[in-house]
Amino acid sequence: MSGDPIRVMVVDDHPMWRDAVARDLAEAGLEVVATAGDGATAVRLVPATRPTVAVVDLQLPDMSGVEVTRQLLDSGEPPRVLILSASGEHADVLEAVKAGATGYLVKSARREELIAAVRRVHAGEAVFTPGLAGLVLGEYRRLAAAPRPAADSDAPRLTPRETEVLRLVAKGLGYKQIAARLSVSHRTVQNHVQNTLNKLQLHNRVELVRYAIDQGLDDDT
Repeated sequence: MSGDPIRVMVVDDHPMWRDAVARDLAEAGLEVVATAGDGATAVRLVPATRPTVAVVDLQLPDMSGVEVTRQLLDSGEPPRVLILSASGEHADVLEAVKAGATGYLVKSARREELIAAVRRVHAGEAVFTPGLAGLVLGEYRRLAAAPRPAADSDAPRLTPRETEVLRLVAKGLGYKQIAARLSVSHRTVQNHVQNTLNKLQLHNRVELVRYAIDQGLDDDT
């Protein structure tokens, strides 16, 4: 995804703020393909507009930005999600990350910080307002360090290809990047990830990354 054009959707229920963010991004040379004032509209627009990054407010009239993030990531070609919120509460940040958001900025961020964050999120980097990055890293470490049940000899086993895909997911690669590296389709990668989640009885990206860390799949060896 990092080599593709940056196509942005802005989701915020305040028209003036939404328009200002869209204008700033467009003036910076990014392609704003859609704007939405609520979560349902954002989810509905994704298939036709194919954004690579969705800039999403946390407080929307019909659903939370966390739920919007989950639904966007369930779409056929999911965009990466950057939460742009007035809230810097730790619980809000962790919920957004657990839902799959790649970045989280508070609305007090400067215009230049927002533009840079969108570019970095598009490239697959995790971006957080200063002071929040340590919180998120600490949560991942806590999850990775938490004791897991003893291994069950009857536990489902992953195929070599599922393990290979999981290793690349753990390294932070997007579905398109994994597809290109393995010379398979984007849909095939999605199917491998979903099969892995089902086999391991996991529910989201955080749990998948935790499993990969436990198994040493995030190592470069």
